[in-house]
Amino acid sequence: MAVPTPTTETRWRCTLCGNLTRFDVTRSSKVVEYVHLDLAGAANVEEQDVLSENIESVRCRWCNTVDEVELVDRPGAGG
Repeated sequence: MAVPTPTTETRWRCTLCGNLTRFDVTRSSKVVEYVHLDLAGAANVEEQDVLSENIESVRCRWCNTVDEVELVDRPGAGG
């Protein structure tokens, strides 16, 4: 099941309990990172370019249901 991605005009809402603010999101990403290592070998990511990203599941933190989210308008979004 495809999980909808929120936009600047929309946000997630759990269809079972109404939660708007707390979700556990499982996603997979393919990224290119510029990693700078200091002389001691500690890594610091200085640039990151996301090539692709896929939301695999969204779990509501309030009622613990999985993939029961819908997109609703954000307040004041003018939609």
